[in-house]
Amino acid sequence: MPPPIPDRFRGAARAMSAGAICATAARLDCEEAAIRAVIAVESRGGFDSSSRPVILFERHYFHRLTHGRFDTLAPGISHARPGGYGPRNLQYDRLADAMELDRAAALRSASWGAFQIMGDNCEICGFPNTEEFVAAMCEGDDAHLAAFAAFVESSELAIALRRHDWAAFARGYNGPAYRRNRYDEKLATAYARERMPPVRTLAMGARGDAVRALQRRLALRVDGVFGPVTRAAVCAFQKAHALSADGIAGPKTWNALRG
Repeated sequence: MPPPIPDRFRGAARAMSAGAICATAARLDCEEAAIRAVIAVESRGGFDSSSRPVILFERHYFHRLTHGRFDTLAPGISHARPGGYGPRNLQYDRLADAMELDRAAALRSASWGAFQIMGDNCEICGFPNTEEFVAAMCEGDDAHLAAFAAFVESSELAIALRRHDWAAFARGYNGPAYRRNRYDEKLATAYARERMPPVRTLAMGARGDAVRALQRRLALRVDGVFGPVTRAAVCAFQKAHALSADGIAGPKTWNALRG
């Protein structure tokens, strides 16, 4: 019996383990910045404020998987054309409506987690069924990362990721219509930003993209706010690298993070 999906999809929502991206980059023989770029473009973080994996419900997937039989009854969640997503905070409401019509197809019709992997791709990510895939997505960012690595390997996209061939990667990862949403351009921009994060001194109270870059490198939940959790992680990193543990991310700390 597959593990049950947590009630209302609120699982452990564990933050990514320290060194997890580094290990996955070694597995895929690519740069950490390339993996972080995918996260930045796809989600900017794997969980929402309610500890649920970030999702996007795709009505055209649901239409295809259910052979259009709900198009007239529920055109908002079953339609031949992509789009009609609505606000991010209503995606679980759309998913719930679809689950009442066809649970299996609904779970397969949403993209899940930090890397926004479609439930329909659960098997090539190493899961026997969608229920187990979704249960894992509720557990934590490490599961999102593992599913991404398996997807990239199964889809033979590691070479494109390694070579920073963003057009080839986006074609395989986001589909043939990737240019319409400029995924290749967004990935290239995110990679450049992740590879060379802004050297800016950050301390308690700081906000913005520089803080997000810092949090990603420390394997923290990314919210762009330099609060007590971020400061504690900076102190721990500084101690581990023989730096003054003042909790302030200055040039020396950034240099160590880049190394």
